[in-house]
Amino acid sequence: MTDSALAGQAPGEPRAGRNLPVAILVGLALLAAVGGSLYFRKEVFIGFAVLAIGAALWELSRALRRRDVHLPLLPLWVGTAGMLISTYTAGAEALMVSFVLTVAGMVVWRVVDGGGIAAVRDASAGVFAASYLPLMAGFVMLMLREDNGREQVLIFILLAVASDVGGYFAGVLFGRHPLAPSVSPKKSWEGLGGSFVLALAVGVVVSVLVLEINPVIGITLGFLSPLTATLGDLAESLVKRDLELKDMGSLLPGHGGVLDRLDSMLLTAPFVYLLLSVAPDIPA
Repeated sequence: MTDSALAGQAPGEPRAGRNLPVAILVGLALLAAVGGSLYFRKEVFIGFAVLAIGAALWELSRALRRRDVHLPLLPLWVGTAGMLISTYTAGAEALMVSFVLTVAGMVVWRVVDGGGIAAVRDASAGVFAASYLPLMAGFVMLMLREDNGREQVLIFILLAVASDVGGYFAGVLFGRHPLAPSVSPKKSWEGLGGSFVLALAVGVVVSVLVLEINPVIGITLGFLSPLTATLGDLAESLVKRDLELKDMGSLLPGHGGVLDRLDSMLLTAPFVYLLLSVAPDIPA
């Protein structure tokens, strides 16, 4: 989720770095679909999450083939469904157990398919993929299973969107100083500042009006979310740079791949969950 600062902008490239009208339409459609599924039935949202993580795993699998690494995709897909569903129904212990079972299943699958160095490499990539995608998404399921789970997931999504949108527009309008030019040339310090401003505003407003918790929690969420979102974005940029890719996929017009939309959210989810889990103990 890169903001398009002037640093690193190729000659002739649109300053926005993407087809902005298409990106806005697709973004609004995604937000409506996620929000609608969340408030229609929690089970529908879970199905939406399983599909999203499954698509992101498929994109990652295709990308890694450029380095002759083959993810054990089928056990990863089965494990993803098992991890997210069991976490929602049984909690954190189920997330850890299902993660271990997923890892074991991938290793067995790959060894049966053929051993050697290639099997070790592919299984290791599978462990990375399981840790990076369904394990992190499991923390969203932990939020969802709470009594106010819809509201917790809503604030998580809005924080991620605020960080992305604030960083994007501040980077486009004011970006001059590269944040990490060797990793993501278009990400700027000005964009990061925009992420903080909008995320802090969303964190305070939503924590007070929706969750009715201490605004200090909202401030903390608004400060922490851009940090974790930026780290998640830069981590994916490192992978893409190593694989010589601009985007992980093209499933979402104007945005790239599904993983390009999830990168900052994945690392943010466990921190939002941990902060919201202690919020009831802090007087409003």
